[in-house]
Amino acid sequence: MMEGWQRAFVLHSRPWSETSLMLDVFTEESGRVRLVAKGARSKRSNLKGALQPFTPLLLRFGGRGEVKTLRSAEAVSLALPLSGITLYSGLYVNELLSRVLEHETRFSELFFDYLHCIQSLAGASGSPEPALRRFELALLGHLGYGVDFLHCAGSGEAVDDAMTYRYREEKGFIASVVIDNNTFT
Repeated sequence: MMEGWQRAFVLHSRPWSETSLMLDVFTEESGRVRLVAKGARSKRSNLKGALQPFTPLLLRFGGRGEVKTLRSAEAVSLALPLSGITLYSGLYVNELLSRVLEHETRFSELFFDYLHCIQSLAGASGSPEPALRRFELALLGHLGYGVDFLHCAGSGEAVDDAMTYRYREEKGFIASVVIDNNTFT
């Protein structure tokens, strides 16, 4: 049962009953949490505009079971300005987190990687690809599937620019004497 304020972002929301919202949020301390925001859809609710994706929030929630009850919420700032391809990219990142993170598993460092990714997307003047690839690699690392690009998995030595390497699943990059479509330098 968590009662303190936590930094958070809404990953997904959907209507729940006549006046409530079911929220999937990503918090710094508790990881991904499912919340019911009672009355958030009512005409008098001051939460309606705040509980949107890409808005930095401070949340208080509590309760037992998988679905917690939102006690209070405050927007820390305005929503980060995403539109067009950066909006779709941000929604993709939210979908990744919604699908791969277990409920209530703490990922504090990943929270900051997410924040950095969304900020990079908001400030992107070109392609969102670099921000997305950095986030995907960070996510894989936090989930225990990180890729070491700097060392040979076979010897542990640093990757040599003059050598050719092959990627082996569940191992990493291994030096290769054979040059074919599966190797690279």
